[in-house]
Amino acid sequence: MEQSGNSTKPKLFVAGDINGFFGLMFDNLTVLSFLAGILIFAFKYPADIVYSKMFPGTAFGVLVGDLIYAYMAINLAKRTNNKNVTAMPLGLDTPSTIGIALTVLGPAFIALKSKGMGEREAAEMTWYIGMATMVMIGLIKVVFSFIGGWVQKVVPQAGLLGSLAGIGLALIGFLPMVDIFGLPVVGTISLGIIIYNLIAGIDLPKKFPGVLLAVGFGTLSYYILGPMGLSGGEFAAPKAELNFALPIPTLDFIKGFVPALTYLPIAFPFAVLTVIGGINVTESAKVGGDDYDTRSVLLTEAFATLIAGVCGGVAQSTPYIGQPAYKAMGSRIGYVILTGVFVGLGGMLGYVSYIVELIPRAVLAPILIFVAVDIMVQAFAAVPVNHLPAVCFAYFPNIARLVQIKLSNPSVVPTERFNELMIEAGKTLPETLVIVALGNGFILTAMLWGAFIAKICDRQLKSASVYLLILAFLTFFGIIHSAIPDGNMYFPWTLNEPARSIPYQFTASYIILAVMFYLLSFTKESKEPPKEVHH
Repeated sequence: MEQSGNSTKPKLFVAGDINGFFGLMFDNLTVLSFLAGILIFAFKYPADIVYSKMFPGTAFGVLVGDLIYAYMAINLAKRTNNKNVTAMPLGLDTPSTIGIALTVLGPAFIALKSKGMGEREAAEMTWYIGMATMVMIGLIKVVFSFIGGWVQKVVPQAGLLGSLAGIGLALIGFLPMVDIFGLPVVGTISLGIIIYNLIAGIDLPKKFPGVLLAVGFGTLSYYILGPMGLSGGEFAAPKAELNFALPIPTLDFIKGFVPALTYLPIAFPFAVLTVIGGINVTESAKVGGDDYDTRSVLLTEAFATLIAGVCGGVAQSTPYIGQPAYKAMGSRIGYVILTGVFVGLGGMLGYVSYIVELIPRAVLAPILIFVAVDIMVQAFAAVPVNHLPAVCFAYFPNIARLVQIKLSNPSVVPTERFNELMIEAGKTLPETLVIVALGNGFILTAMLWGAFIAKICDRQLKSASVYLLILAFLTFFGIIHSAIPDGNMYFPWTLNEPARSIPYQFTASYIILAVMFYLLSFTKESKEPPKEVHH
């Protein structure tokens, strides 16, 4: 580093930016691919609305955020006279994009059609709901940019990271694994390269980018084996279509604002988690020598998300965890400029949607497997050993949500049969109803479950009782554990049996636990230091 009296002009582009570009760009393309795939194939959502209305605004948010982060890196380099500053990587948030596609957009589309809306009308309203959800997330992130540190202190890491790790296991990891083995040879070729290079951390010859090799080799294998009938599925050549559309600001999100409030219990934790993640990313960048202002980093991701939502986007932007990794591979500032421009223009000119059609999801899925594994490992590595049971406990609501997604999909379980299962009488509450209730509000539930168990592990039983009372309050009004399949909030007395039993029975259960732990907090044994745990 040069002396502070000298002026250092940072280089915008260096050789290492090429590796960084391919890594960050393919991360974003992978998220867009799964957003499109979930909506189009799982929920039969019209593809043209995804590509011409959702993609442009979503990609534009990435462009805006990456350019701001590049500007921040240039300023930091000049201010510190350090030409080796690496820009903060920004892209589409993987957990929330997949989570919102599976638990907001898809279910909203199905619910609207079940109420008698035509397919196109339901698709348009779903888009409005997605935009409104992004605007709400952006506003929440603006607020939490100022209080994120406080949240980080109040909620134990086991709750924050455990809920995210559960998403990694159930939604980001398991579903892509199904895609990989849907085209077994092609998918596992890419998976093998990702395991070797990214998960095991072994460099390829000449430090060739593992993501580029995995995607390139896997795609080539598909187009060689597919036409020969050796890929494991029916080969379909991609349509050579470019969906040109500009991300024009619109107030259409207002039309979806009221129905989007239903999905606030899902959107709220996703927003908070990216803020906490942004704080952690900024701290890791500081350790590596790039001292960014935390609030500026957080406000940028909030602004990029708001811009995306107002322009038709349905996925939030966030700073990526791997800033030190990009720095280690020699990336500096240019890689975020290249990524932002490539993804942003691609959303407008339509070549991103063409690439998404061109590359099989089985080839991109291993990248998400790496993300899922990394998220789960981070949860176990970062929390105290005695909090590991809390992390594991936070997985269960995510698994319930995964099962609910499959059960409530009419192509898997016919709607009439699903409705019968929801009210099927027996010695217990209907199993399907319980699964639905456990899955609704799953992120917030997982966060609070992890938090109250961590407090018990620390012998802070009164604090655990507070978390349980919060769970009881949220449950009573269906903010979490909603007994309605689409997750709507309600006044419990308006429900019919057996759905009405969920808010009363679940709420009573949480209150009883809260009282029980409060009383136990006065025992001599509960005040003893936590036992040393070995795992």
